[in-house]
Amino acid sequence: MIRLIAHGTPAEPDVNVLVLANDADALAVPLDGVDRIELQFPKFTDGRAFSQARLLRQRRGFEGDIRATGDVGIDQLVQMHRTGFSSAVLKEGKDPADAERQFARFPSFYQGDAAGTQPLFRR
Repeated sequence: MIRLIAHGTPAEPDVNVLVLANDADALAVPLDGVDRIELQFPKFTDGRAFSQARLLRQRRGFEGDIRATGDVGIDQLVQMHRTGFSSAVLKEGKDPADAERQFARFPSFYQGDAAGTQPLFRR
């Protein structure tokens, strides 16, 4: 499940953060010493960060925190987890309790993903 961060929470000290632009090539950026990568959702209809997260987790093998920022809605969280996000800053005014209920609605999936590579019939 994704760790939910309240909007306006101060940044953690001593964390090397890479803020990746939506048009950046996730396969080409240097990741040496990076603890967290922040991927931006500038608006609800822009899903490029989903692809970037998947590439960072599965092709680059990044094991640190991949955080969703920007226009992050509750209905996106399950897909974010499946594509490789490990934390998300909810849009202002969104209740984290509502967000956690999303994960209870969808407990498993048939196909593998970045969170669990084995399909359901292999688990």
